[in-house]
Amino acid sequence: MELQGKVIAILEPRSGVSKQGNAWKSQEYVIETHDQYPKKMCFDVWGEDKIQEFNIQVGEELKVFFDVDARQWNDRWFNSIRAWKIERVAAQGTQVSPQQAASPQYASSTPGNFPPDNGKDEFPF
Repeated sequence: MELQGKVIAILEPRSGVSKQGNAWKSQEYVIETHDQYPKKMCFDVWGEDKIQEFNIQVGEELKVFFDVDARQWNDRWFNSIRAWKIERVAAQGTQVSPQQAASPQYASSTPGNFPPDNGKDEFPF
């Protein structure tokens, strides 16, 4: 499944040690769609390596690819929405890989970085 929207919150990371003695880390993020009636979704990224790889920041426009699963605990059921792939979305709606987003070429072409206005209209029409 996938959902596109803007990251509006990053929750505190959680970590611990499994019963087998392995350390784990998870972080949750909240994304909001741009629909007529915007929806919010809280998803998590599992593993310190994925958290660092995705490097999600508040305000970013993302396409989140995720799996939904449910688990039972104390006779109650809880949903888990776990992201397995993240794509950054440029202002025009094109997708940008995490490597492109980190490159200097992309940083200089992001919206809002316009050349100084010299008072001339440079459009040919």
